[in-house]
Amino acid sequence: MSTSSSSPAGRPFSLSARGLTVNRADRPVLVDVDVTLTERSRLAVVGPNGVGKSTLLRVIAGRLTPERGRLDAAPPDVTIGLLDQEPIGAAAGTPDGPDRAARDQAGTGEAAGPAGTAGTVRALIAERVGVTAAEASLARAADDLAAGHPDAAEGYDRALERYLAIGAADLDVRLDEVADRLGLASRLLDAEPATLSGGEAERVGLAQVMVSRFDLTLLDEPTNNLDLAGLDLLERWVIGHPGGLVIVSHDRSFLERTVTEVLEIDGHHHTAVRFAGGWEAYGRERERAAALARRRYDDYVDERGRLKARAQQQREWADRGVSRVRKRPPDNDKNIKAFRLAQTERLAGKAKATERAMERLEVVDKPWEPWRLQLTIERAPRSATVVAALDRAVFRRGSFRLGPIDLELRWAHRLALVGPNGSGKSTLLDGLLGRLDPAEGRATIGPGVIVGELAQGRDGLSRAHAARADGGPSVLQAVQDVTGSTIAQTRSLLAKFGLDAEAVARRPDSLSPGERTRAQLALFQARGVNLLVLDEPTNHLDLEAIEQLELALQTYDGTLIVVSHDRRFLEAVELTTTVDLGGDPGAELP
Repeated sequence: MSTSSSSPAGRPFSLSARGLTVNRADRPVLVDVDVTLTERSRLAVVGPNGVGKSTLLRVIAGRLTPERGRLDAAPPDVTIGLLDQEPIGAAAGTPDGPDRAARDQAGTGEAAGPAGTAGTVRALIAERVGVTAAEASLARAADDLAAGHPDAAEGYDRALERYLAIGAADLDVRLDEVADRLGLASRLLDAEPATLSGGEAERVGLAQVMVSRFDLTLLDEPTNNLDLAGLDLLERWVIGHPGGLVIVSHDRSFLERTVTEVLEIDGHHHTAVRFAGGWEAYGRERERAAALARRRYDDYVDERGRLKARAQQQREWADRGVSRVRKRPPDNDKNIKAFRLAQTERLAGKAKATERAMERLEVVDKPWEPWRLQLTIERAPRSATVVAALDRAVFRRGSFRLGPIDLELRWAHRLALVGPNGSGKSTLLDGLLGRLDPAEGRATIGPGVIVGELAQGRDGLSRAHAARADGGPSVLQAVQDVTGSTIAQTRSLLAKFGLDAEAVARRPDSLSPGERTRAQLALFQARGVNLLVLDEPTNHLDLEAIEQLELALQTYDGTLIVVSHDRRFLEAVELTTTVDLGGDPGAELP
């Protein structure tokens, strides 16, 4: 089917995955996972960190071949794009290599993804949204046609259809339009990716999503680090997108607004269950299914226990009856003795029948209880009443200016710093914590303040050892350095946060973002803090871990500073003060 460049993805298709099984280091990641996707799909994939959500997306995109299972697509030239939100400004490339991202896999059409060969932001986006691969394919087909190769005309038609379907013909025009909507200067599109600031990189990442034109788009953590304006644009794009979508995200508000189905990957059996009806319906059905499983197991245990007790009693009665008859036969009457023995044999027969009934019971396995983050935050002794204060403070970083600001953070207050990316939240946070001196005015920190910080880069454990020639100690050693705990105590602590023996033996910078987040949270439980600083804390945590963090903050009675765009999380924190920088960092704050 031909798709013109003026018509985005949205043609009818069906992609069926059957029995997908993936192992890693001889351990199952996915087991017999089935999923069917169409142009109308709005599917969220959820489950604990490390359960295989991203692995499933890579299999669907054709970047990873499963040990078992198959993908069937109709039509066979379905275009599939995996946009995994790898920071545009970061070193690009994946373990599979840039060329694999655009390789056609059996029956699944074109799978586009991150690559690292482009010199400019514009070229890198073209690679990630599949345009570079489509252009190369069309060029090869044109060469074959010019050389008169057999079937070259048919191959050229297929390559042209893909070129048009992927939106290659007008990518530059659309990219300029989207950049304008996002407030990105056109010069940034022609800059080197490594020169982008953090805020610019996030907006460029959103731009690549908004210009993509796949039949099926796979979004892996698309909401990470987006500000509220970016989240709103992404939501509107998802709602209006005519093609199929599969989304991995921890943002509950975003999922409530965008998805119509949920695929939950089980962390124990590594299978998947699909729930229809949207995010709220998934929550209700999941609770209902869990309650039913517990009730079925409890009923099974009760019935088995009842039958076991009955069989045991019947056996005891039969044994006692035989013993009495043999020891003290009544009047030495043979008939009475035989009658009494027959009675005891019947009791023994009833015991056997009861045991057979117990064996016929359908065995119900105890519902598996997944690992849960059991987080408590240890508070150090109380600090001064005024924890931090800014008096007409102005902060500068290069040409960037923030202030003047008057702000007083008092003991046990809960402060949220919100505003668009690039509005100065990190600058204000550094000023409050004494890491950045004001160019004007005053900044003070009260006595007795002990800071525990979850930085956005999740580099708290590795930062102190960055200058070491050997790259720094293991996670186990780094946590010991901070807490002073024994090896056994440290291993036990980290295990409670889902970090096994293999993970704690690695260097902190080699952990995944989710693992680094949990390791940092473990420090808050091991050492007392009275000023807790959380910078985008919900990034890289699974949904259950986020809920556990929210519960821990309800009982934490120290001072809190949180920087977040997670609307649901901010609602749960019970804030005392909110400072909204509002996109005008030069404005005077009240």
